[in-house]
Amino acid sequence: MPEDLKLTDEAIEKWREAGKITSRARELAASLVVPGARLEDVAERVEGFIRKQGAKPAFPLNLSADHLAAHYSPDIDDPLRFVAGQLVKVDIGAHVDGYPADSAMTVEVGGQRRYGDYVRASREALAAGVETIGPDVSLSKVGEAIELTVRAYGLRPISNLTGHLIRRNELHAGKSVPNVGGHKGDFARVGEVFAIEPFATSGDGEVVNGEPGNIYRFQGVRKVKDPDADRLQKAIAREHPSLPFAARWCRTLCDSPKKSVKALRSAGVLYAYPVLVEKAEGPVSQHEHTVIVAASGAQLIT
Repeated sequence: MPEDLKLTDEAIEKWREAGKITSRARELAASLVVPGARLEDVAERVEGFIRKQGAKPAFPLNLSADHLAAHYSPDIDDPLRFVAGQLVKVDIGAHVDGYPADSAMTVEVGGQRRYGDYVRASREALAAGVETIGPDVSLSKVGEAIELTVRAYGLRPISNLTGHLIRRNELHAGKSVPNVGGHKGDFARVGEVFAIEPFATSGDGEVVNGEPGNIYRFQGVRKVKDPDADRLQKAIAREHPSLPFAARWCRTLCDSPKKSVKALRSAGVLYAYPVLVEKAEGPVSQHEHTVIVAASGAQLIT
């Protein structure tokens, strides 16, 4: 690893451990996505598993179905259950001491096999992206490999969703890994860590913002009149200052988490990530891995 990026042996070891735990959590989540299961129960179990492994969730478990491409995570007392035939993206991450890994896979609920080409397209596109990325490789070249693989199945990659550079305590750290070719500029460098995440759809190949979801980012302390909400914002500033979190995680931090989260959103303390919806409401599949760019090539950690 080069001196300028200062990716120490300790940092690499923590990233590798985060990757192992993320991989196990992803597989656990996929096994729980069955007809009739409550989304909230699955999320609580998987996030609890990460904590029991000695890590912390890097973000709430995403369980986005069908034309919802990303950012759906269940709310407190969420009534939704999985239905046979849904195409569900399981997207999860764990961090060890702030070093996050990020990974995803797609599950057809009930094993319906209606969307086999979608699943294969994003999975094989991910393999192509991982194979292509390496020291001083143009990230546009990675996007080109992803796009060619997805289009070979007669599907479209989602052009305005990308993979991303990851740094300590920062999931989206500037550089993007496109899912289509033609982008110029950024290159992968030795010592950098990237999440590569292709999406495949029969829709327009673009997402738009839906309703605000249940994943939040802390934006800074503000003056808040409600004592319970004020207590919550202080706890969030301490517990979740940089990485995304869920209202579900606030149950032990205040008396009325749903009410207090709503108050903090209104006060500008919290940003709610919108659920991302495929523009033509086409079904969407996703696969994702985290890699460390080493001198010898990409090292897969998830």
